[in-house]
Amino acid sequence: MLRISTPDGSNKVVLHACCAPCSSAIIEAMLANNITPIIYFYNPNIYPEEEYLKRKTEIENYVTRLGLEIVDADYDYEVWKSGTCGMEDLPERGSRCLYCFNMRLLQTARYAAEQGIKYFTTTLASSRWKDFNQIIDAGRRAASQIEGVEFWEQNWRKGGLYERRNELLKIENFYNQQYCGCEFSKR
Repeated sequence: MLRISTPDGSNKVVLHACCAPCSSAIIEAMLANNITPIIYFYNPNIYPEEEYLKRKTEIENYVTRLGLEIVDADYDYEVWKSGTCGMEDLPERGSRCLYCFNMRLLQTARYAAEQGIKYFTTTLASSRWKDFNQIIDAGRRAASQIEGVEFWEQNWRKGGLYERRNELLKIENFYNQQYCGCEFSKR
Protein backbone atom coordinates (compact mmCIF):
# COMPACT_ATOMS: atom_id res chain seq x y z
CA MET A 1 0.00 0.00 0.00
CA LEU A 2 1.11 3.53 -0.78
CA ARG A 3 2.71 5.36 2.15
CA ILE A 4 1.26 8.84 2.51
CA SER A 5 1.05 11.49 5.18
CA THR A 6 -0.05 15.07 5.45
CA PRO A 7 2.81 17.61 5.55
CA ASP A 8 2.73 17.79 9.37
CA GLY A 9 1.42 14.30 10.09
CA SER A 10 -2.14 15.41 10.90
CA ASN A 11 -4.51 12.48 10.87
CA LYS A 12 -7.73 14.24 9.87
CA VAL A 13 -8.42 15.64 6.39
CA VAL A 14 -11.39 17.03 4.49
CA LEU A 15 -11.53 15.14 1.21
CA HIS A 16 -13.51 16.83 -1.54
CA ALA A 17 -15.01 13.88 -3.42
CA CYS A 18 -16.46 13.88 -6.91
CA CYS A 19 -17.67 10.25 -7.04
CA ALA A 20 -17.22 6.83 -5.47
CA PRO A 21 -14.88 5.39 -8.14
CA CYS A 22 -12.40 8.27 -7.89
CA SER A 23 -12.64 8.35 -4.08
CA SER A 24 -12.32 4.68 -3.22
CA ALA A 25 -8.58 4.08 -3.61
CA ILE A 26 -7.77 7.45 -2.04
CA ILE A 27 -9.94 6.69 0.98
CA GLU A 28 -8.42 3.22 1.24
CA ALA A 29 -4.89 4.69 1.17
CA MET A 30 -5.76 7.30 3.78
CA LEU A 31 -7.26 4.75 6.13
CA ALA A 32 -4.27 2.42 5.68
CA ASN A 33 -2.04 5.32 6.75
CA ASN A 34 -4.16 6.26 9.80
CA ILE A 35 -5.65 9.34 8.16
CA THR A 36 -9.37 9.81 8.68
CA PRO A 37 -11.05 11.64 5.82
CA ILE A 38 -14.26 13.58 6.19
CA ILE A 39 -15.86 13.19 2.79
CA TYR A 40 -17.13 16.50 1.40
CA PHE A 41 -19.47 16.06 -1.54
CA TYR A 42 -19.81 19.44 -3.22
CA ASN A 43 -20.42 19.16 -6.96
CA PRO A 44 -22.94 21.69 -8.27
CA ASN A 45 -21.51 21.15 -11.75
CA ILE A 46 -23.04 17.69 -12.17
CA TYR A 47 -25.84 17.60 -14.72
CA PRO A 48 -28.58 16.52 -14.89
CA GLU A 49 -29.81 16.25 -11.31
CA GLU A 50 -30.50 12.52 -11.77
CA GLU A 51 -26.79 12.06 -12.52
CA TYR A 52 -25.91 14.07 -9.42
CA LEU A 53 -28.16 11.89 -7.27
CA LYS A 54 -26.68 8.69 -8.72
CA ARG A 55 -23.16 9.79 -7.88
CA LYS A 56 -24.14 11.09 -4.46
CA THR A 57 -25.99 7.90 -3.52
CA GLU A 58 -23.09 5.75 -4.67
CA ILE A 59 -20.52 7.55 -2.53
CA GLU A 60 -22.87 7.83 0.45
CA ASN A 61 -23.41 4.07 0.41
CA TYR A 62 -19.69 3.38 0.13
CA VAL A 63 -18.45 5.68 2.90
CA THR A 64 -21.32 4.72 5.20
CA ARG A 65 -20.22 1.08 4.92
CA LEU A 66 -16.72 2.24 5.91
CA GLY A 67 -18.09 4.12 8.91
CA LEU A 68 -16.88 7.50 7.66
CA GLU A 69 -18.56 10.86 7.86
CA ILE A 70 -19.92 12.34 4.65
CA VAL A 71 -21.11 15.91 4.22
CA ASP A 72 -23.61 16.56 1.46
CA ALA A 73 -23.12 20.19 0.51
CA ASP A 74 -25.76 22.13 -1.39
CA TYR A 75 -26.52 21.24 -4.98
CA ASP A 76 -27.14 24.47 -6.86
CA TYR A 77 -26.58 23.86 -10.55
CA GLU A 78 -27.95 27.27 -11.53
CA VAL A 79 -25.29 29.08 -9.48
CA TRP A 80 -22.58 26.95 -11.11
CA LYS A 81 -24.05 27.48 -14.58
CA SER A 82 -24.30 31.25 -14.17
CA GLY A 83 -20.60 31.28 -13.25
CA THR A 84 -19.72 29.49 -16.47
CA CYS A 85 -21.79 31.80 -18.67
CA GLY A 86 -19.82 32.52 -21.84
CA MET A 87 -17.58 29.47 -21.33
CA GLU A 88 -19.98 26.85 -22.68
CA ASP A 89 -18.02 26.18 -25.87
CA LEU A 90 -14.55 26.14 -24.32
CA PRO A 91 -12.66 22.84 -24.47
CA GLU A 92 -12.15 20.54 -21.51
CA ARG A 93 -9.14 21.53 -19.40
CA GLY A 94 -9.79 25.18 -20.19
CA SER A 95 -10.93 28.13 -18.10
CA ARG A 96 -14.40 26.64 -17.50
CA CYS A 97 -12.79 23.68 -15.71
CA LEU A 98 -10.54 26.00 -13.73
CA TYR A 99 -13.58 28.04 -12.65
CA CYS A 100 -15.28 24.81 -11.56
CA PHE A 101 -12.25 23.63 -9.56
CA ASN A 102 -11.89 27.05 -7.93
CA MET A 103 -15.55 27.10 -6.91
CA ARG A 104 -15.59 23.60 -5.42
CA LEU A 105 -12.25 23.80 -3.64
CA LEU A 106 -13.00 27.21 -2.14
CA GLN A 107 -16.17 25.77 -0.63
CA THR A 108 -14.19 22.75 0.63
CA ALA A 109 -11.59 25.04 2.23
CA ARG A 110 -14.37 26.99 3.96
CA TYR A 111 -15.81 23.79 5.35
CA ALA A 112 -12.40 22.61 6.61
CA ALA A 113 -11.86 25.95 8.36
CA GLU A 114 -15.32 25.80 9.96
CA GLN A 115 -14.49 22.34 11.31
CA GLY A 116 -11.03 23.35 12.52
CA ILE A 117 -9.35 20.88 10.17
CA LYS A 118 -6.07 22.13 8.77
CA TYR A 119 -5.83 20.12 5.54
CA PHE A 120 -8.13 19.59 2.60
CA THR A 121 -7.53 17.75 -0.65
CA THR A 122 -9.56 16.53 -3.60
CA THR A 123 -10.25 13.40 -5.60
CA LEU A 124 -10.19 15.58 -8.71
CA ALA A 125 -6.41 15.14 -8.57
CA SER A 126 -6.91 11.46 -9.40
CA SER A 127 -8.51 11.95 -12.80
CA ARG A 128 -6.37 11.49 -15.87
CA TRP A 129 -8.97 13.54 -17.75
CA LYS A 130 -8.29 16.69 -15.72
CA ASP A 131 -5.34 19.08 -15.77
CA PHE A 132 -3.45 18.29 -12.57
CA ASN A 133 -1.80 21.74 -12.51
CA GLN A 134 -5.19 23.46 -12.68
CA ILE A 135 -6.37 21.43 -9.70
CA ILE A 136 -3.24 22.26 -7.70
CA ASP A 137 -3.60 25.95 -8.58
CA ALA A 138 -7.26 25.92 -7.52
CA GLY A 139 -6.40 24.23 -4.22
CA ARG A 140 -3.64 26.72 -3.48
CA ARG A 141 -5.91 29.63 -4.39
CA ALA A 142 -8.65 28.35 -2.08
CA ALA A 143 -6.19 27.90 0.80
CA SER A 144 -4.84 31.41 0.29
CA GLN A 145 -8.36 32.83 0.67
CA ILE A 146 -9.35 30.95 3.82
CA GLU A 147 -7.39 31.43 7.00
CA GLY A 148 -6.24 28.40 8.93
CA VAL A 149 -6.28 25.78 6.17
CA GLU A 150 -3.78 24.32 3.75
CA PHE A 151 -4.25 22.41 0.55
CA TRP A 152 -2.67 18.97 0.67
CA GLU A 153 -1.06 18.72 -2.76
CA GLN A 154 -1.10 14.98 -3.17
CA ASN A 155 -0.93 13.47 -6.65
CA TRP A 156 -3.59 10.80 -6.32
CA ARG A 157 -2.72 9.32 -9.74
CA LYS A 158 0.57 7.83 -8.55
CA GLY A 159 1.68 4.98 -6.36
CA GLY A 160 -0.72 2.47 -7.87
CA LEU A 161 -3.82 4.40 -6.84
CA TYR A 162 -5.19 4.70 -10.35
CA GLU A 163 -4.86 0.96 -10.87
CA ARG A 164 -6.40 0.29 -7.44
CA ARG A 165 -9.27 2.62 -8.35
CA ASN A 166 -10.03 0.42 -11.35
CA GLU A 167 -9.86 -2.73 -9.20
CA LEU A 168 -12.24 -1.27 -6.62
CA LEU A 169 -14.57 -0.14 -9.39
CA LYS A 170 -15.05 -3.82 -10.28
CA ILE A 171 -14.99 -5.20 -6.74
CA GLU A 172 -17.56 -2.69 -5.47
CA ASN A 173 -19.55 -2.70 -8.72
CA PHE A 174 -19.63 1.09 -8.67
CA TYR A 175 -21.65 3.10 -11.11
CA ASN A 176 -18.95 4.48 -13.43
CA GLN A 177 -19.94 7.69 -15.16
CA GLN A 178 -18.69 8.37 -18.66
CA TYR A 179 -18.18 12.13 -18.38
CA CYS A 180 -16.83 14.63 -15.87
CA GLY A 181 -20.21 15.86 -14.75
CA CYS A 182 -21.19 19.13 -16.37
CA GLU A 183 -23.47 19.31 -19.36
CA PHE A 184 -20.65 20.71 -21.50
CA SER A 185 -18.30 17.80 -20.79
CA LYS A 186 -21.12 15.40 -21.64
CA ARG A 187 -20.94 16.57 -25.25
